[in-house]
Amino acid sequence: MEQNEPYSLKQSVIFNHKVAQLSKALWKSVERDWQTWIKPFDLNINEHHILWIAYHLDGASISDIAKFGVMHVSTAFNFSKKLEERGFLTFSKKENDKRNTYVCLTQEGKDMFLKTLEAYEPSTYGVYGGALPIKELYGKFPEFSEIMSMLRHIYGPDFIDMFEQTLQKFEEDFTEEGGRLSPRQTLLEENEAKKETS
Repeated sequence: MEQNEPYSLKQSVIFNHKVAQLSKALWKSVERDWQTWIKPFDLNINEHHILWIAYHLDGASISDIAKFGVMHVSTAFNFSKKLEERGFLTFSKKENDKRNTYVCLTQEGKDMFLKTLEAYEPSTYGVYGGALPIKELYGKFPEFSEIMSMLRHIYGPDFIDMFEQTLQKFEEDFTEEGGRLSPRQTLLEENEAKKETS
């Protein structure tokens, strides 16, 4: 007995068109705002995203960066190479894993990433401003649980698990003081200790 399709072709087209159109419009706003945010640091979106991922994964493979950055492996490698040329990343191989190339942020790379966070201005981010009426109405920002469920089925549980871990790490590692983000004191102390030993 053949199993019938649970939904019609028409519903599928409408759903996919909604997702495509809304995602494209949302991304356009995010892209414009992200580029404006990082332009003073002479970074592009891929480079900044790689810094962000490398910061949170602390020893990420190029494959990890490609997967969690939702970019092709060659894109992850090429932009990581540009960051290495600027002194923000180092490449290495692990003793027990010669097949994969790993990247680690240098102290300069960590400092650059932290400078970008210090420069972030919520009022200049269109998506944030667009979500404020929802927060005012419901007392919280949108949850994204349905979108995250879809992405879990598209990219797998590792993708969502890593996403949630990076959010938790960000929450633990940073504090907001006077309207600015800064690393918690322990991170600052670690950075100072590393500078003194270099």
